[in-house]
Amino acid sequence: MAPQGQGAASRKSLAPRESVIVVMHSNQSKRDVEAMDWALKHVVRRGDNVIVLGVIGGCGVKNICFPFNMGMGFSAIWERIDCSTTGQEPRPKELAEEIERKKQQCQSKLQPFYRRCKKNEVNLEVKLTFGCCPIKITVEQAQNSNPRWIILDSYLKKYKMIIYNEVGCNIAAMKGNDLATLIPSRNGQGGTSGAASCNKLNVPHDDDSSSTASRQASAGQSPAWYPVSWRSGFPRAFSEAELEAITHGFSKENIVLEVRDGIGVYEGMLQGCPVLVRAFAGNDERFWPTLKILSRIHHRNILNLVGHCCTATNLFLLFDYPCMGNLEINLLVDDLAKNLPWKARWHIALDIGGSLQYLHEECVTDGAIVHLSVSSSYVSLSCGSITMLAYFASARVLKDEGASNVDSRTWRRNEEHDELIAVDIHDYGVLLIELISGMSARLFQRQGVGQSLIDWALPLLEKGSIDDVLDPRVVEEMNDSRMIQQLVNAALLCLRSNPSASAGHCLSMSQVLAVVRGDHLAMTKRRELFPDVNRKLQSSSVQ
Repeated sequence: MAPQGQGAASRKSLAPRESVIVVMHSNQSKRDVEAMDWALKHVVRRGDNVIVLGVIGGCGVKNICFPFNMGMGFSAIWERIDCSTTGQEPRPKELAEEIERKKQQCQSKLQPFYRRCKKNEVNLEVKLTFGCCPIKITVEQAQNSNPRWIILDSYLKKYKMIIYNEVGCNIAAMKGNDLATLIPSRNGQGGTSGAASCNKLNVPHDDDSSSTASRQASAGQSPAWYPVSWRSGFPRAFSEAELEAITHGFSKENIVLEVRDGIGVYEGMLQGCPVLVRAFAGNDERFWPTLKILSRIHHRNILNLVGHCCTATNLFLLFDYPCMGNLEINLLVDDLAKNLPWKARWHIALDIGGSLQYLHEECVTDGAIVHLSVSSSYVSLSCGSITMLAYFASARVLKDEGASNVDSRTWRRNEEHDELIAVDIHDYGVLLIELISGMSARLFQRQGVGQSLIDWALPLLEKGSIDDVLDPRVVEEMNDSRMIQQLVNAALLCLRSNPSASAGHCLSMSQVLAVVRGDHLAMTKRRELFPDVNRKLQSSSVQ
């Protein structure tokens, strides 16, 4: 019988070695090794495997993904090139020279860390990736290396919630000056997992909200992720001092999107939850109409308002943080798109259609609201599979302005309203095509210059070649064909309906949603009102 403790040691030796993944972007200059230094000081333990992912631009060759495993000590080298969709061939000499230059730069910067790792029995592996999506390459590595921590440098911190949702381990996103935003593992496992262990290692926190989340993690509780906008007392007015505390002084590390001179979108923490703070210039005419619209709407599938702030020089709007990013990036990244099966895409269509139905048909006290910017880039995905319509800068209130005694003026006004409603319905049809094809209408490049996603997809759907349009990354399961057909039917209805139809026959979101749901009564009414579209639908039916 093995002595006590020997069995435990044996089991430990058989267990897969835990890893710490450090992801650094080449755009970082002075602080590009800060994430590595932070990892070694705070979370790496003796015997760990440290994997450094160096994310580098495309080396002058568009759309190339080129992983390059250096291995520290440079004994193990492997190469792979994926010239996915452009057909452009890389120039071997130019590419080899660029790789060698980047390799030498990386070796020079990481050599001191290599010595530290060797001294502490830590295995260090370095991988350079050229032109790869940081999210995709990080998630792929995490799936193959049993990570306890993923450390993102400050340039890549904007992806932290998307990566966290995919892998679930501890995440640290650098903020500069040895500060990091910490997101504890969902399962609370992994030795030094969670911010509680970081407290023991004297990791500084960025604000009191992070400390609160850390205390919850150390007590075995998960942070309160219930959206702030749905809590009592919100939305409300904020002071600029409150926003400075939320965004860590509007620091550059908190910028998600910068338009110019600090005007843009910041991330922050409020009551233990992540929020977005959108800054406007004081003379931006979009702010007041947007605030007016968002102040009067509240819907599960709309990115709701948390609050606002008005100063002499700047204006701010606060929103819940969509932790899974927008729909467009989830469709563009293969690993994320595979996690959106047909049933999930059908539910996204229902959710966004429901939010438009709410705006068009239920917000009628002061006039219906049109969004006028419906697209996958303005559809946000949050934890808990909640889909939300975002970005209301283009939205308008369709308010009747009296003058009902003049019939011709009333008719012209109603005609304009119908045309604006038709814009939303058409854009919703484009969104359905994006869901069906897995492509972005904004970034579509499949067939030659000037051709849009609709130019390519619509003729195929109309002649029944649905398989040629379907996203090949999604595996079709039982009953999926019915949902796919309903998405196709609704897309064709939206994109081929006549916005100038006679009064009372204009397409509404209620009718479109009924088609998405497969409502037989609505389909019968649709055949009566839109016979031309019905012929298109019959020709495209899945056999």
